[in-house]
Amino acid sequence: MGTTEPPASAPGALGPERARLIAAAHLLLIRDGSILLARRANTGYEDGRYSVVAGHVDAGEAATAAMVREAREEAGIAIRPEDLRLAHVMHRRSLEERVEFFFTAERWQGTPTICEPDRCDHLEWFPLSGLPDTMVAYVRAALERHLAGATFSEYGWG
Repeated sequence: MGTTEPPASAPGALGPERARLIAAAHLLLIRDGSILLARRANTGYEDGRYSVVAGHVDAGEAATAAMVREAREEAGIAIRPEDLRLAHVMHRRSLEERVEFFFTAERWQGTPTICEPDRCDHLEWFPLSGLPDTMVAYVRAALERHLAGATFSEYGWG
């Protein structure tokens, strides 16, 4: 009889379990000292709070492609991938681990409008100096860190 390997799920069998991250893309659309914010509604997550245009990165999809898609789906604006600039990356812990890519764009086509009224009930440009108190906390933190010049942060770990 030979020896058997411990099952892959046994502690120490293959080292620590690797993180399985959920990825999302967020748009920090800033013009003339104001940022475009959307108030979430009917989603079951942070409803009534303001966030930015954002969404999950689908399997097999590049983060920039996801951002282009979400900008079109949520706000009706067209952004070319080459006009996106990576502004901030956040490794975040909530119910699961996440990596959040925050992009900026100086150019886009169209006027931002609510394209998913079943998920958003208000869209407005807010001055960076007067953000609403009711903002999704990690989005506010990422925006503040971006404005302070940080390109990476961690959130929800302590």
